[in-house]
Amino acid sequence: MLPGVGVFGTGQTVRTLVPLLQKEGFPVQAVWGHTQEEAESLAGELDIPFSTNKTDDVLLHPEVHLVCILTPPPHTRQIAVKALGIGKNVISEQAATLTDACKMVTAARYYPQLLSIMGNSLRFLPAFVQMKHLLGEGYCGNLQVCEARVYGGTLLSQSYGWAWEELMGGGGLHTVGSCIIDLLSHLTGRWAVRVHGMLRTFVRQGSPPGGIRSVTADDYACFQLLMSGGVVCSVTLNFNLPGTDVHEIMLVGSSGRLVARGTELYGQRASMQVEELLLSDDGEGVGPSVRGLNSMVTQLRLSFQAQEDRRSWARHPVSMAASFEDGLYVQTVVDAIKRSNRTGEWESVEVKIQDVDPNHNHRTLPN
Repeated sequence: MLPGVGVFGTGQTVRTLVPLLQKEGFPVQAVWGHTQEEAESLAGELDIPFSTNKTDDVLLHPEVHLVCILTPPPHTRQIAVKALGIGKNVISEQAATLTDACKMVTAARYYPQLLSIMGNSLRFLPAFVQMKHLLGEGYCGNLQVCEARVYGGTLLSQSYGWAWEELMGGGGLHTVGSCIIDLLSHLTGRWAVRVHGMLRTFVRQGSPPGGIRSVTADDYACFQLLMSGGVVCSVTLNFNLPGTDVHEIMLVGSSGRLVARGTELYGQRASMQVEELLLSDDGEGVGPSVRGLNSMVTQLRLSFQAQEDRRSWARHPVSMAASFEDGLYVQTVVDAIKRSNRTGEWESVEVKIQDVDPNHNHRTLPN
C-alpha cells in the first residue's frame, strides 16, 4: 500500500508531479491552492478527490500520509514544520529565509523516523547519477573545476506574485541557483567555504493585470564557489533569453572531463581526441528537472511499496535525496552570495544550525 499524497500548490511543477505520482500508483488524495477556485480547478483537471484553500484540511486529511510542498517559498516552512509535527512524511521545496530553513531542520531532527527531503529532482536525473558514479571511479582524475550554465526565458509569472520579489524567494538565484548549488555539493561531496557573486535585475518593471509593478528578483546571476579541498565552481544563470533552453554542468579534473548537457552525459579522457556519449536521452524530450522528477517519484515508490504501514519508508531508495540540512546549507550559500553582491567581496560560508543541539551549533564540512 502506497501512502496517500497531499499536494500544496497549483503551479506548473504540481501539474507535472501529480500525474507522475498517479502513474506510479500513489493515490493523490488532496490539493491545496491559494484560493478555493484555484484548488478546485486543479483538482478537476488532475482527478484529485479533495481540494481546499485551508492548509489544515490537507494536513489532517485521514488518507494523507505524504505531503508534497510546492508553494511560494514564504509558505514552505510553516507547512513543513506542522506536517512533521502531526506525523506526516514531507517533500519540500526551498524555504524563503535562513531562519525558516533552520526551523525545518529542527523539526526534521525531532522526528527522524519521518521522511523529510528536499524536492531537488536533479539529483535523481540519470545523467547526474552516472556522472557522480564515474567521478567516484576516477574518470576525471583529481577534480579541479566545476562549471554550470543555465539559460532560459523569464521566470516572472504573468500576474504579479512572489516570483517578482527577491525578499519572497523570487529570482533565478533562489529558484534555480539553489538547485545547482545543491547539485554541485552532491556531485563533488564537498561544501562551499567561500563565495563571490554578482546579481542583476535587467527587467525592472512588468505590466501584470492592474498596472505596472516593479521587479526586485534577479534575472541574471554569476557566482563562484570555493569548495573544501580547493575545487573551484563557476555558475552563470541568465533568464533573459526567450526561446533558449541551456542546462549544462561540466566537471573537469586532472585526467578528463564529464559534461551533462540537458539529459545527456558526455565524457572525454585526456588520452581521447573527441568526447564520447556516455548516456543518451531516452527520447522523452523533457528537460532535466522533469526527467529527474520522474526518476525521483520512481524511487519514492520503491521506498514506500515494501512497507506494511503506509507511513513507513525505506531509506536506501531515496538516499541520494537532499535532506533538510542540505537545504539549510544551500540557503546559507544563497545568503552569502547576496552579501557578496552587496559588498563586492568574497564571503565565508558558515552553516549554523540554531535551536537544534546546543552542543553542535556548527555542522562540520564533509571531507
